[in-house]
Amino acid sequence: MEAIWLYQFRLIVIGDSTVGKSCLIRRFTEGRFAQVSDPTVGVDFFSRLVEIEPGKRIKLQIWDTAGQERFRSITRAYYRNSVGGLLLFDITNRRSFQNVHDWLEEARSHVQPHSIVFLLVGHKCDLEPQRQVTRQEAEKLASAYGMRYVETSARDAINVEHAFTELTRDIFHLVRSGDITIQEGWEGVKSGFVPNVVHSSEEVTKSDRRCLC
Repeated sequence: MEAIWLYQFRLIVIGDSTVGKSCLIRRFTEGRFAQVSDPTVGVDFFSRLVEIEPGKRIKLQIWDTAGQERFRSITRAYYRNSVGGLLLFDITNRRSFQNVHDWLEEARSHVQPHSIVFLLVGHKCDLEPQRQVTRQEAEKLASAYGMRYVETSARDAINVEHAFTELTRDIFHLVRSGDITIQEGWEGVKSGFVPNVVHSSEEVTKSDRRCLC
């Protein structure tokens, strides 16, 4: 019997309102771009399987959060149970880039005692003539916070797969190395159903060897 998925990772997508979080997620999970997208109210949920290596699939649970301040108390509750996150800004909106620090600090303050692996995403790179944030300064900021940086476009499907896959691969390697572990009561990482296979670096106990799907 073939494994359905090795692990389930819960990801959260954060950033200012109108940076294109929902459009990016829908392009990744549904393969389409919505010309008109209603603002997210609270939190929306999406999922998709990703094959990071031949025969190695990861199930992603993706939480799309509202950027408006009035919904922040709702979205904060989802930080603690996430293992990874995409932190988006709009390359044509400098204020959204300046707010990256605040989003990151908020996430880190609410994720304790766990940690989140973040990827910084400069979205709407198809609007190059309207760019207000250079790639160089975005890469510098990402480096300062120990994150990767990628530029994406949901409209033109640029680097969308790459962004989610690279983040998933980074988390997978941390799980395999033992830097991130499955913990009781934490939803960030769950073990999948793999008959007759021990998850090598995870050292799962007998109680963990059950289907958590």
